[in-house]
Amino acid sequence: MEKLTVVTGVGVPLRRSNVDTDQIIPAVFLKRVTKSGFDDALFYAWRRDPEFVLNKDAYRNGKILVAGPDFGIGSSREHAVWALHDYGFRVVIAPRFADIFYGNTAKNGVLAAIMPMESIELLWKLLEEEPGREMTVDLGERTVTCGDVTLPFEVGDYVRWRLMNGYDDIDLTLHHEDDIIAYEKMRAEKFPFKPTTLPARHLPEEPIASAREPEYDWTGPLADRD
Repeated sequence: MEKLTVVTGVGVPLRRSNVDTDQIIPAVFLKRVTKSGFDDALFYAWRRDPEFVLNKDAYRNGKILVAGPDFGIGSSREHAVWALHDYGFRVVIAPRFADIFYGNTAKNGVLAAIMPMESIELLWKLLEEEPGREMTVDLGERTVTCGDVTLPFEVGDYVRWRLMNGYDDIDLTLHHEDDIIAYEKMRAEKFPFKPTTLPARHLPEEPIASAREPEYDWTGPLADRD
């Protein structure tokens, strides 16, 4: 997972509260079999409205989303974070987050920064006064800078540590790889009748590009069957 330390980019004011995961990504998109390519599904229903903030040229390339309280409520779908990340958002700022959504952000390289409502209101004002204004989020210092204004935000120490080091769940497991190998060796010697465990497989350094969805050939011999 990519490390997150300092993020600078266009701030997007989302003046909405109680944003649930079905609004972030409708359930129909959960049928996809890949873990990437969900940028077109983000806020799908709202983006049908030409006046929606992401349809305005100044905000199309946003990296930092500033929202109202209770962001990410509803279902536990991890796809909500995938859609935000795929669109380009590395930070979501709000007064409150749903617990499961908050946990999912840390696992997928997105910072959920908690700020009081008065700070959110100030950021909305600054971003709307100058559409396309860039902001800087410094995870090390736990601050957000927008123009001449610098504001603190809250984030759990454990979440901060994971994001700054780029650790997803697999990375955390592999920190104990030597212990796992030793245990499996002991297990194989002590219980030879049990199935063996496959060795850990490490992915290459460069991520492998994946298609949004597999394409199927429907012209085969079964294509005309009822």
